[in-house]
Amino acid sequence: MAIQPIEMGPAGIHAARAIEHMRTERGLTQHQLAARCVALGRSITNTALSRTERAHRRCDVDDLVAIAAALGVSPVVLLPQGALLG
Repeated sequence: MAIQPIEMGPAGIHAARAIEHMRTERGLTQHQLAARCVALGRSITNTALSRTERAHRRCDVDDLVAIAAALGVSPVVLLPQGALLG
């Protein structure tokens, strides 16, 4: 039996869009942001980052914290505010 991937929910989609928005707002390429994450001790490839931004890859909490730190923001900034979207 094949394992079905867990569908991305509204909070995950919001985070993906927020990551891309914050990255482009800061003038960073995916490669540069991935390199910042690696420098912080979290190994994220630019391919993984691209898949995360397109909501084709789930972003775990460790990745979210590293990406936020690399962007210079709190992880809360990347999450939906208020009631869960949906």
